Amino acid sequence: MAHIRERSVQYPLPELNGHGLRLRPWDPDDDTDVADWLRGVSDPDFQRWNTPLRPITDLTGARNSLRSRAEGAEDGVSASFRVMDAADGTTLGHIGVNDIDHLISVARVGYWTLPEARGRHVATRALTLAARWALTDLGLHRLELGHALGHHASCHIAERCGFPAEGTLRGAMFEAGRRDAFRDVHLHGRLATDPEVEL
Repeated sequence: MAHIRERSVQYPLPELNGHGLRLRPWDPDDDTDVADWLRGVSDPDFQRWNTPLRPITDLTGARNSLRSRAEGAEDGVSASFRVMDAADGTTLGHIGVNDIDHLISVARVGYWTLPEARGRHVATRALTLAARWALTDLGLHRLELGHALGHHASCHIAERCGFPAEGTLRGAMFEAGRRDAFRDVHLHGRLATDPEVEL
């Protein structure tokens, strides 16, 4: 995959700072990162709105998941950031720029926050930072953000960060906790040519 890696702006991934946050790549060799990742993807609210392709139920699975994400970053096809409080370094959540297609200049973004970080606009601030990086430094033209229909908090975050709603994708993601049933996805998009978002 060298041709894909060569199109990536930089590897290792940079740290992104701003809006009271520090975004740095997850480290599969850091026990705290692994434990925080497991806590995030095990959270009932996360599981209500997401069904990972591979269930993560223990520290070994969490470490393997982070290793896979690190490989994706090295190959230039994804970027996964641990969202941290800039003041004390505590983990607040995750944001990822995923399925990066350098040929057509598009990627998908996704995020989650830990329960204690909710209600503090963490996802909004993290999405603003990551989108700016992807649309400028990474040089992408379009970012897509999809969430399960009915996830009103995620819809509000997307629109506040300059991702207007574009429509509904029928049966485009798994139902919660299932791989034999599907639900609709609300699609949002943002272009590099869209106005800059001010928080």
